[in-house]
Amino acid sequence: MDNGYTAVELQPQRAGDGVIPKFRRVYEEENDKDDLPLIVNGSSGRSDGNEGGKRAAAERPGGSGVPGAVFNLATSVIGAGIMALPAAMKVLGLALGFVSIVLMGLLSEISIEFLVRFSVLSGAASYGDVVRTALGRPARAIAEACVVVNNAGILIVYLIIIGDVMSGSANHSGVFYQWFGRGIWEDRRLVILIVLVLFLLPLCALEGIDSLSLSSAASIALAVLFVVVSCAIAVIRFLRGTTETPRMGPDFSSSAAILDLLVVVPIMTNAYVCHFNVQPIYNELRGPSSEKMNRVSRITTSLCVAVYACTAISGYLLFGDETQPDVLINFDQDLDFRFSSVLNDLVRVGYVLHLVLVFPVIHFSLRQTVGNLVFRGKSPPGRAKTLVLTAVLLSAIYLGSTRIPNIWVAFKFTGATTGLSLGFIFPSLIALKLSDPAKKTVRRSEKIMAWLMLVLAVAAGIVGIVGNVFSISD
Repeated sequence: MDNGYTAVELQPQRAGDGVIPKFRRVYEEENDKDDLPLIVNGSSGRSDGNEGGKRAAAERPGGSGVPGAVFNLATSVIGAGIMALPAAMKVLGLALGFVSIVLMGLLSEISIEFLVRFSVLSGAASYGDVVRTALGRPARAIAEACVVVNNAGILIVYLIIIGDVMSGSANHSGVFYQWFGRGIWEDRRLVILIVLVLFLLPLCALEGIDSLSLSSAASIALAVLFVVVSCAIAVIRFLRGTTETPRMGPDFSSSAAILDLLVVVPIMTNAYVCHFNVQPIYNELRGPSSEKMNRVSRITTSLCVAVYACTAISGYLLFGDETQPDVLINFDQDLDFRFSSVLNDLVRVGYVLHLVLVFPVIHFSLRQTVGNLVFRGKSPPGRAKTLVLTAVLLSAIYLGSTRIPNIWVAFKFTGATTGLSLGFIFPSLIALKLSDPAKKTVRRSEKIMAWLMLVLAVAAGIVGIVGNVFSISD
């Protein structure tokens, strides 16, 4: 397929092959060379002239194929956000909710392809690197801050969900209580700490994201299991006529309903944000190319749209106006279905396991970004520093999970700010900044799309922030 740019421009920078795009050289002349990454057979190092950087740039054996990359990227997308989509569907209605899920998927896919194209052209090792190449150091600092806040917020949400499901919340009983009655397992902080130390720490300590391909595949299988079970129950109850009649559009009957509509905007825009993991996944592909990575992103987006639509519709059909911000909490009640309690436990425990397996994938880019901020201009961190950094980050995330009341609060904030910035604003700015008619790096139609995406993202961010302010003061 003709992408509108030459083969030379698509070649990533590699040591020893003598291929450095003219596009790349322009930015090396305009900016500090010492601050730009080198990509050597899929691994990154710093061109700081020291031996540590050269060792980090050594060739990485193996690598991930397209299926493994799809699993890792899909795992970056399908996390806790899926649990908030039924509540978003309740606010938007079935028709508008479904259209929003599909539309956000399409826009996210376009923004990922923008990011992939200019990651290859610039030889970027991380999200911050491609932003640096296109927009300069201040923009990279902002982008890396967004990655840290966004990913830390997502991981805090994961721990909140694990605690709520297993130990219960103020108005809902947990799995442990239903299984064993009263006991120490109702202490959600203790349960989260045990899960963090026994399960999450060993997975987060792995150094390469391609090492997580198998766990990512298992996490996607668990997410699909959740979707299949919830859809099956929803269809059976719908055929029996025991579900509420769903609204097809939003409710404008009260100021509270309109406020909910404003608040739900960042939830939808945050649903597909996985852009912070695009560069690490691309760099660890076997035989990386923009065409191969675009295939990965298209397969991933199609899978995620299907999973999101099925989850949002089935969750809303099952619980109607009683749908909670975290729909997993709703699965502590009788569903008027044979073996209801068994299916409830299967859904909840299965999704907790899914989050445990997703957690290290999101943590990887968080640790990489924080490591770049801490060790920039120095030798890449060794194994000991990586373990210490992992422990510090997990401790901070654990403390955050004990302070934030529910996932809706976290998603409202990150969705209206960092999620929009990472998923849409920065990719649009990069495409517009690096558009060059002579080199045909961006076609006219793509430039129009980049402008449209930028305007929509800024508007959605303003709406989301306004909605959040009014919801806090209400």
